[in-house]
Amino acid sequence: MAVFIIAEAGVNHNGDINIAKKLVDMAKTCGADAIKFQTFKAEESTGTFAEKAQYQKENDETKESQFDMIKKLELPFENFKEIKAYCGEKEIIFISTPDGFESLNYLINLDIPFIKVGSSEITNPNFLVEIGKTGKPIILSTGMSSLGEVEKALEAIYSTKNRNVRLMHCITDYPTEIEEVNLKAMLTLKEAFKIPVGLSDHTLGFEAAIAAVALGAEFIEKHITLDRDMKGPDHKASMPPDEFEQYVKYIRNTEKLLGDGIKRPTKKEKIIMNEARRSILASMDLKKGTIIEEDMLTYKRPGYGIKPELAYILIGRELKRDLLKDEVIQWKDV
Repeated sequence: MAVFIIAEAGVNHNGDINIAKKLVDMAKTCGADAIKFQTFKAEESTGTFAEKAQYQKENDETKESQFDMIKKLELPFENFKEIKAYCGEKEIIFISTPDGFESLNYLINLDIPFIKVGSSEITNPNFLVEIGKTGKPIILSTGMSSLGEVEKALEAIYSTKNRNVRLMHCITDYPTEIEEVNLKAMLTLKEAFKIPVGLSDHTLGFEAAIAAVALGAEFIEKHITLDRDMKGPDHKASMPPDEFEQYVKYIRNTEKLLGDGIKRPTKKEKIIMNEARRSILASMDLKKGTIIEEDMLTYKRPGYGIKPELAYILIGRELKRDLLKDEVIQWKDV
């Protein structure tokens, strides 16, 4: 099964539907399977006096509050209907993360294929229950959480009889330092809860995705931007088009490298065998009628003759023709 690649547009549209559509174009051109936005109303998700997160302060030097910053990044709900239709035209899957009950209901009415739940909701069981009740498949991000908190979040969802859940290992820091990624925790989630896992990658490079896919990630999410120099809290930790195209390519190449796990010679190896492997050769000039003895045999290239492991069958047999030293012995010769 191919890794499912989600291009995370998030709020990198800066509240402009035209930029949102350009991000859709970018995601499609670069080869992503889906593009994800965030559907919210600032009044529902953020208190008036909430301060910015540390990474938001570092990536956006304005002195405004988190509420004021988020308010500027809102898209009207009706815009998402247009964006979803545009995704349909471009043949890329539309996803959006709900940030409250109102946005959840709106997205369900848009008939999204599954619900991506942000890390901030891990400790919000009432909201998780409502998400579970939709019956939609769920991808739950696990940033900032302990294993116990993830367990409680899953219990809330499972209480609705909805067990179609996948977990996304995530570090809620933009960008995430390589030393903080802790990909083995993704394996811990998979082993602990016996459900599929993936990675929400907030690093600046390519290595985390390659390693995650090699470890068995079934889906990868990566923030994208049209330009890292655009104003906004997430642009600096997002990938511009040229890098994201390479990112997708590296993931697909990693899938090819992993293969299907069956150990067998490739088509090209079967051809190379004739040159690279050894066969049984005459170690000296031999006359017709000679009874073959062990010291009359040697093992050299090429490999299109009798395999060395079958030498015991040749010993004691009579030659039907003369052989020169280093000549390949064939079954028809005895």
